Amino acid sequence: MGTVSWSVQRRLGTTDAVVLGLAAMLGTGVFAVWAPAAAAAGPWLLLAVVLAGVVAACNAASTADLAVAHPESGGGYVYGRERLSPGAGRLAGVAFLVGKTASAAAAAGVFGSYVLPSQPLPAAILVIVAATVLNTAGVRWTARGAYALVGGTLAVLLVVVVVGLLGPQVDTMASAATPEVERVAMPGGVLGVLTAAGLVFFAFAGYARIATLGEEVRDPDRTLRRAIAVALGIALVTYVLVAVALLVGLGAERLATEPAPLVALVDTGQASALGVLVRLGAAVAAGSALLSVLVGVSRTALAMARRRELPGALARVCSRGTPCWADLAGGVVAIVLAMLAGPVAAIALSACSVLVYYAVINLAALRLPRANRRWPAWTSVLGLLMCVGLAVLLPVQQVVITAAALAVGWVICTAFALRP
Repeated sequence: MGTVSWSVQRRLGTTDAVVLGLAAMLGTGVFAVWAPAAAAAGPWLLLAVVLAGVVAACNAASTADLAVAHPESGGGYVYGRERLSPGAGRLAGVAFLVGKTASAAAAAGVFGSYVLPSQPLPAAILVIVAATVLNTAGVRWTARGAYALVGGTLAVLLVVVVVGLLGPQVDTMASAATPEVERVAMPGGVLGVLTAAGLVFFAFAGYARIATLGEEVRDPDRTLRRAIAVALGIALVTYVLVAVALLVGLGAERLATEPAPLVALVDTGQASALGVLVRLGAAVAAGSALLSVLVGVSRTALAMARRRELPGALARVCSRGTPCWADLAGGVVAIVLAMLAGPVAAIALSACSVLVYYAVINLAALRLPRANRRWPAWTSVLGLLMCVGLAVLLPVQQVVITAAALAVGWVICTAFALRP
């Protein structure tokens, strides 16, 4: 693991960036977010999905413009620092690290619950270790693996949509044998729709992974803008179709009680042989999310360490051209979070942190000169307002935990930055 360079190589094209973004988006959320979102929004779940898509689109517009103006690793951390202030950049960086390590923990929890339901935690820890090791092998290898993972996930989701929309009508009342789904406090009503939108946003947030590839893509101006738009569009269409299929196939009441709604849909739709396929797809998607999300964590840590706001060892680029110590640190933190929180709690924590992250990005985008913007300023204003609103309407416990984590992380990073 000897140090050979302080920069990573530009070797990814538009398609590579799209697939890496989809690998982060079409992962944990589409298999785990529907029950808590349905519990909050009820039959208005589809509206929550559309609202989450609107927020994601606004955020994507701001991210794309900023990514072109600042084509380097670090994403919102760099944007906030360069366009607002070092303190704002630190807040974005800490929010990203907290949100994405929580996302990794959620992905590992989903993997464990689908692969080894009797002992999910050991399986979750094992898959985090495996993903961390693979990421140290380099982005090129990870990108290649993501092609197969994304293709498999989309195929499984297509099966679910077909069964939900075209299969026989099933009993929409929860079975007495259904395991108790992990629950967090939900407000219900109009606020419940907004809470659900915040939770569903978790499933869209993977396009941030594309922005962190600023130093690793060829022709950043063309590649980053196109990749973010294409990946987000594919994800939005996919989520709308899956939500409709679940509402038609299970109904809102039963969906809110199902810990594995996609499996429940194909099982109760007299397609039980496909249940194994869906479980395998969930495991593959969770592994895909881990591969891409943990890379994004390490690249943001790399950018912060370069500016002396995290320990200098995290800025070390090793012989394979990857920030290996940052990769290892991200894996360790993800394991700790997986041990402390279940998938639903981790999703809420991640969603709240990532909404704060995008609030900073939207604010930073408003500081761009008009010549550097391809999207109107009102998209950034709307994105900022919706990010703040959805964040504070998430379950109270996760909002409090997020606020505490961001405050502690910001103070620690500031202390590193103020060292002589």
